[in-house]
Amino acid sequence: MICAALLGVAALAFAHPAEAGPVDRLREGLFKHRGAEASRPQIARYVSEEGRVFILDRTQPVPMLKFEDSPEVWALAPNPAPRGDTIYKNDLGEPVLRVTRLGGFTLFTDQRPSGEAVSLAGGGAPLRLAPLSPQAVFERMAQASLRASRAARRPMLFEAEATPASSALIADAAVVTSVAIIRLSQRKDGRALLSRVNRVRFQEGRKPQATLKNGVLTIVVTPAEGLAGRPSSDRIIKVARGK
Repeated sequence: MICAALLGVAALAFAHPAEAGPVDRLREGLFKHRGAEASRPQIARYVSEEGRVFILDRTQPVPMLKFEDSPEVWALAPNPAPRGDTIYKNDLGEPVLRVTRLGGFTLFTDQRPSGEAVSLAGGGAPLRLAPLSPQAVFERMAQASLRASRAARRPMLFEAEATPASSALIADAAVVTSVAIIRLSQRKDGRALLSRVNRVRFQEGRKPQATLKNGVLTIVVTPAEGLAGRPSSDRIIKVARGK
């Protein structure tokens, strides 16, 4: 199936003193309770100090995270850290979330690279790739092309060679690519960077990746890996910057 869219202007260890006093025992009890409670949900909604809300889904082989204000789902790789903590990283190896041994969460963003505390805010829905009809795939790509074209202030062609196995993932990759292009357009050097991209092509491959050559931004998806089988907007931005 060939899908293409071209539109006009068409994301403590507490050192336990030998004899702890009442205050120390209270503090320890509170943190133990909070840690146990925070680490229990495998799917949950969280809110950061700065008010960013996200869903974290750890029920799958690859943990998934989605911010409430973005359509992109981030595939995270858990990595062991000192003191029994776990750091979840994106596909560039950059830290996104840290979970302590006691269950406390720290979120890392461009605005707060040193991290900000996170609180449990309730339950959440699983973050999974939903099947799409051929018409829905075409519409999703057309909408992504339109958003990218508006951000670039010129027509931006999105084209794909999709099979039934890859079509939903390609549609999702198109959305993520439009997020990357919008983010690029907001940079001071965004116009210059976007001038290097004439069209975007989506195809299947053995390993998810993004490359830019001769004005063609190629996004390779790997259907067997689900949502983890396409590059993130961060990786696409890095490629567009020539990094």
